[in-house]
Amino acid sequence: MAYGRVVLLLLPFALLFASSLCGSPTIAPERKGIEISIGVGIGIGVGNDSEAPPPSSSPHPSEFLNVKQYQAYLVIQQFKSIITSDPGGVTQSWVGPRPCDYQGFYCGAPEDSPDEPTIAAVDFNGYSLSAPTVVGFLDQLPDLAFFHSNSNNFSGPIPDLSGLRYLRELDVSNSAHTGDFPAAVLSLSNLIFLDIRFNLFAGAVPASVFILDLDVLFLNNNNLNEPLPAEIGSSPVAYLTLANNGFTGPIPQSISKASKTLIEVLLLNNNLSGCLPQEIGLLSVATVFDAGSNCITGPIPWSFGCLLKVEQLNLAENLLYGEVPDLVCRLATDGNLANLSLSGNYFTGLGHSCWGLIEAGVLDVRQNCILGLPEQRPPTDCARFMLRRKYCPFRYEVPCCLSTCAVKPVAPPRYVTYEALHQSPRN
Repeated sequence: MAYGRVVLLLLPFALLFASSLCGSPTIAPERKGIEISIGVGIGIGVGNDSEAPPPSSSPHPSEFLNVKQYQAYLVIQQFKSIITSDPGGVTQSWVGPRPCDYQGFYCGAPEDSPDEPTIAAVDFNGYSLSAPTVVGFLDQLPDLAFFHSNSNNFSGPIPDLSGLRYLRELDVSNSAHTGDFPAAVLSLSNLIFLDIRFNLFAGAVPASVFILDLDVLFLNNNNLNEPLPAEIGSSPVAYLTLANNGFTGPIPQSISKASKTLIEVLLLNNNLSGCLPQEIGLLSVATVFDAGSNCITGPIPWSFGCLLKVEQLNLAENLLYGEVPDLVCRLATDGNLANLSLSGNYFTGLGHSCWGLIEAGVLDVRQNCILGLPEQRPPTDCARFMLRRKYCPFRYEVPCCLSTCAVKPVAPPRYVTYEALHQSPRN
């Protein structure tokens, strides 16, 4: 299975078994515990691996189990008619009066109509289908709870989704969608998983996106820009990926409001600027913080020594300066730090605990201005930078306990957000 296909599995939310085998499961509204899996589809229903039935004439409405399935059939057939490429022959199974058996479609029943199973999930992950739009398809399946279409070639904007009151997961990643950020998601009150990475969306991200009750938000590898809104700190997400866009301005200080929820955050390869905020040090459950390849400046605040659970800390390729704090390097012994990337900055000194991390391969400080170390910047580059006006204060506050609070990991690390940066091939 291709990397980059991310699916949120709700446990024990056993949604959508084929109704012919297990009756008509209902679509429950409550949230359960989550597990992130990379490279798998929804994985529900049976019978989709069988040979496609032979083509037949259009079935009569009376042949369908209920009106909802007939209406879904009409929507699917309309979408089938605009598909321009189907290398896997997926649509060959989209015939007959049993849409629950079509490849990529799964049925369930909403709680308010438990006796009317209909299309409740679409999983097109990795099918490499091509279509000029999903308008008239995605928005016309009103009982959808899951829509996953990673690694296809669907174009155009995301349609109005206000009629999809059950939708919980929306994955349109690694496709060819265009236009502004899909504001259609803002009306989805039950949505907990949003993945639009590897598309051509452009412009600002509405501040209200960060108020949605999401667990996962992947926006990386688009053309999104403008400053990050202060509401980013109000987001309940555990996994936030904004990498490889064009976001500008400083990292909002309000990010500290997510101190108890944000586990992994990727801000790398944008145009972020301003001082490195000390509030980042309050992200007490964070295991990954990556703001590499931006224009962030200033010294590293001592509050970063409070990131006792962080395993990957990347601030490389910025405009940081001063001495690398000893407290930060001590995270390798007092905390869980496995990688500290500070290359491509303008640091001039190292705390005592940092020197051993270089030898251990934990700390990378190449291309800085540290005397006595190899692979540093030319002295002229360092002198030119030091003459520039500095406006970021040195922050020495340490708003936490230290070694007595550290918790060592109990399992090998697996970084959900970094895996989201890998793009699956599209035919």
